[in-house]
Amino acid sequence: MEEITSFDSWLDALGEEETLLLFVKTDNCSVCEALFPQVAALEEEYGFPFHWANAARVPELAGQLSLFSAPVVLLFKKGREYARFARFVPMEDLKRRMDELEAPGDYNDQ
Repeated sequence: MEEITSFDSWLDALGEEETLLLFVKTDNCSVCEALFPQVAALEEEYGFPFHWANAARVPELAGQLSLFSAPVVLLFKKGREYARFARFVPMEDLKRRMDELEAPGDYNDQ
């Protein structure tokens, strides 16, 4: 996973990648620390990049994406948010949505 260290680097990643995952965590968050390695382990199964950011260090990112808790896993397609999972992330639901992003053909906003 590549770290996002500024809002500008986030905008660059969003503009360069057709599909991506963003994992947002914060300081002193035990749920974040437990979930992060589980999500990171999925990166090798998918053909799109994974990024992460610490909302405490990049507060503009949290504000612009309307993130009110942590952790948050966001999936993006063509520069638009496709799915959002916050706090307790059901891994099977996350994988299903990630599989949809890799399916051939057009995607539907769901």
